[in-house]
Parts: sequence; C-alpha cells; structure tokens
Amino acid sequence: MTTESTIDIDTSLHPLDDPVRTSLRGVHRRFAGWAGRICRYDPEVARFFGHPPVLDEQDWTDLATLLGPGGSTALRGAGHVPPAGWTVLQDVATVQMDGTGLRVAADPEFEVLTTADVPEMLDLIARTEPGPFAPRTIEMGTYLGLRVNGRLIAMAGERMHPPGWTEISAVCTDPEFRGRGIASRLVAAVGAGIRARGEAPFLHAVAHNVTAIRLYETLGFVVRKRSHLTIVQAPAGYPQSFN
Repeated sequence: MTTESTIDIDTSLHPLDDPVRTSLRGVHRRFAGWAGRICRYDPEVARFFGHPPVLDEQDWTDLATLLGPGGSTALRGAGHVPPAGWTVLQDVATVQMDGTGLRVAADPEFEVLTTADVPEMLDLIARTEPGPFAPRTIEMGTYLGLRVNGRLIAMAGERMHPPGWTEISAVCTDPEFRGRGIASRLVAAVGAGIRARGEAPFLHAVAHNVTAIRLYETLGFVVRKRSHLTIVQAPAGYPQSFN
C-alpha cells in the first residue's frame, strides 16, 4: 500500500462526485491510505473509502487489502458486482445536498470544541446517532458545540473537504433540548466559517430522513444528487495490510 495513488482521478468528475478521494488528495492528505485507485481515511479519523465509479478486478483486490479480512465498507452508487467471496450487506438510498445558498451566521454562543471535548462528543453522538464519528474525527475540521450548565448538549462540524467545498456533519442535539432551533443555528454557524474561507458547504443525508432533508432545505440547501450506498463485506481470507 502506498501513501498516495499514482493513478490520476478523473478530473471530468465534479469534486462532490468523488468526495473521499478528492479530499484525501488535498486537504486531508495526511489521513490517507492508498492501494492503487482505492483509498481510505485513517480508521481513527473516519471509516470512509474512496473508489472509481466502476471497480475492476484489481480495484476489488486493493479494496480487500485496505479493508482486511471480513472488513466492510460503503461504496458509492448501486449495481456494484463484487467478485466471488464478497457479500453485499445492504443498499442505502442517500441524498447529497448543495449548500451554496445556505444562509450563514456566526453565533458567539457556540464554542469551538477541542480534543479535550472528544469524550463528551462521543457520548453525545452515541445518544443521538447522527452518523459515524470516530475518536479523531474532530481533526477533519472545526466543530462547534453548545453547553448548558457545563454539559455539551449540541454540536456540528466539518468532515470531508473536496476542493472548494466542506461537508457539514455530526449535527446533533440532546433530545431534551430539541425543538428550539439549535441545530439550525449550528449549521448556519459552521457554514459561516466555511463561507469565510471562500468555500461552499455541502452535506449528506439518508433519503428516508425526510424531516432532516426538509430542515436543510429551509436553511438554503438543495438536493444536488440522489444516490445509493452499497455496503459490501470482504472475504474472510484476505490479509490485513493497513495499519
């Protein structure tokens, strides 16, 4: 496995069509592990893998190398046909939302979270389940949080970082404090930091989470793309080669 692929990514694709590989070729290069055309984030940072739209035989071998025996991951798109020994576990409908029109606003009530806050962040994530969050996900970008009586009750932050774009993620609020507009304010505040860098925000959501999608639309996001994630599991016999 190499630290960076020598194979060029298709530059005709929009950066958001290949967000993992364009992020790991750029701002997030330090988190990348590569095998041929396949890449992954350091698993303590994120569990995302990047790949070409259609995987050939060598791509599947490289993916198995990075996953390790019996490892699983989500592939962008539907219709993937893995080789013998692989298992397709699930197909998940998703939307990708363009936040170019997001109405942003800095908010002094929110604090910038640091690595010292990670235990509380992980606890909040476990209780609210907004999506994957690893011990070092905070290193991907700026995370803002809100405390009430010293307790972290809401947060949101930056995740993938394709050229010119930054993903807003981990938007979550303790159930006790929902319905007060905190999540909307957090998205606007995170977006303000992104816009200040001359970039545009984007985000992902599962297609069945209609409530969240409608909320994001009221804030200025529009659905850019409807797609699927195909969850696949590697055969148990592949060697582990990613550390």
